[in-house]
Amino acid sequence: MSDKFLYALARPLLFALDPETAHNLTLPALRRASALGLTGLVSKPKPDPRTVMGITFPNPVGLAAGLDKDGAYIDGLAALGFGSIEVGTVTPRPQAGNPKPRIFRLPAARGIINRMGFNNGGVDAFVANVQASRFYQEKRGVLGLNIGKNADTPIERAAEDYLHCLRKVYPYASYVTVNISSPNTKNLRQLQGASELDALLAQLKGEQSRLADEHGRYVPLALKIAPDVDADQIRDIGAALLRHGIDGVIATNTTLSRRDVENQRYASQQGGLSGAPVFDLSNIVIRALKKEVGDAVPIIGVGGILSGRDAKAKIAAGAQLVQLYSGLIYRGPALVKECADALRGQSPVHAVGL
Repeated sequence: MSDKFLYALARPLLFALDPETAHNLTLPALRRASALGLTGLVSKPKPDPRTVMGITFPNPVGLAAGLDKDGAYIDGLAALGFGSIEVGTVTPRPQAGNPKPRIFRLPAARGIINRMGFNNGGVDAFVANVQASRFYQEKRGVLGLNIGKNADTPIERAAEDYLHCLRKVYPYASYVTVNISSPNTKNLRQLQGASELDALLAQLKGEQSRLADEHGRYVPLALKIAPDVDADQIRDIGAALLRHGIDGVIATNTTLSRRDVENQRYASQQGGLSGAPVFDLSNIVIRALKKEVGDAVPIIGVGGILSGRDAKAKIAAGAQLVQLYSGLIYRGPALVKECADALRGQSPVHAVGL
């Protein structure tokens, strides 16, 4: 019995539940299945290593941040065959996030609106979870740790939160992602502005250098950006990435646009829209960003990948790797192998790496 067939049976049951309830049931079940060795039913991609940011990824299909905010389910998620696992976003102090309900499915558009608001148990608990995972302990693969700021930290002091989290997660990360693009933390996207971004990246690169000396290991920094940026903003972001020597960029986060879902139930709900409706928006950003940074800053493409063909389109747009999230909700774990198989032998538009 294939994983695709099993998910086809499970999906109607999960979709009958409130989305956050389904989420909170699925991840512990996946962890238990992994611990009991029951994830062998999942078809894994064959090795297809790609070197990006100086890291060798076993295959080019990763898990995007947001599914496992506390790093509590790393081993279960790793059993699905991803080439990398990114967990978070984590903040310095625990926070509950926004009031429920805060996740809404738009099935006709294969989209999801969320306004979670960086709900997590804080960076100390996050690090303890990472340390407890077999994936980390046994160095089984690439682990991205995604950091953010607390909602009640004034935006002018945001760098303090990012620096605090960077110091905490640095020893355990394959790479660290700086999330300045969630639409669900007030004013966070202001950090994408030219002067604000310049100041933040300068401090982060300085701390990265100090930590590399302290730990004897260089951990790459990636920046996660929004799809809701115009050409001038993309030019500014690209210039800042090059100027500060940022190791990678993840494009993109969720969108505030409702252009493609205007008449659908829940379309008026506040929050970031992910899934198929963000696919074209993220590709536009990837293409424009590639023109700005060329081969100097690797791009990880994320946003609306629901098929192998979608994954190939991200690479064609200029990405070196891809990440999945909402597509897993609609397609299940078989999507990982489908995307990896589609990308096998497909080289990026330009050379990978630093």
